[in-house]
Amino acid sequence: MAKNNISISASITSTKYFDIKNTIDVINKSLVDRIHFDVMDGVFVPNITYGPDFISSIRNFSKKFFDVHLMLYNPYPYIENFVNAGADLISVHVEAKNTFKSIKLIKSLGKKAGVVINPDTNVKKVLPYLDFVDEVLVMSVNPGFGGQKFIPKVIDKIQKLIDSIKKYNHKILIQVDGGINFDNAKILIDMGVDSLVVGSFLFNQTNFNQAVLTFKNL
Repeated sequence: MAKNNISISASITSTKYFDIKNTIDVINKSLVDRIHFDVMDGVFVPNITYGPDFISSIRNFSKKFFDVHLMLYNPYPYIENFVNAGADLISVHVEAKNTFKSIKLIKSLGKKAGVVINPDTNVKKVLPYLDFVDEVLVMSVNPGFGGQKFIPKVIDKIQKLIDSIKKYNHKILIQVDGGINFDNAKILIDMGVDSLVVGSFLFNQTNFNQAVLTFKNL
């Protein structure tokens, strides 16, 4: 039985399995709570991944929570497409264009909204959004590529964010994404982080589901 309430979101971009169907089968049979989608436009970040059609193509094959992270320079024109594709949560960057406008649209379409903050962005930038979002996603690597190492300085940022949420009694979840492993996950869970996005580290484990269980038992 799991010892904590941590939510594990498997970053599908980091899959090592031969095809997407195999990946979804592995995730569906596991204790993973969410499937995390990193959508990159080649402008806001230097990489390009996939769009709403990809998410839509697998929505009918999984009942897991679809956690969509938009690394887009201007996410607003695409919000409705990702809602229609089956996203349960859509997160947009505080550093992007039309962030408030995008969050308002996500909420108006009946979905959960998140705001994302990069490692080098001052935590004060995200505070004005706390009354409007369901989650804050703290990037613990620079966005755009998988397999990076966790940036330790974000620990202080996460603590400040937790303190602010408690001070003003916000009902907001905190998610952390980037370089997550068993060691830093323990630290984050003890701090009070609610959700961890795990990519390369999780998919590289010999036993996928046992690794998820290990996270949940930390």
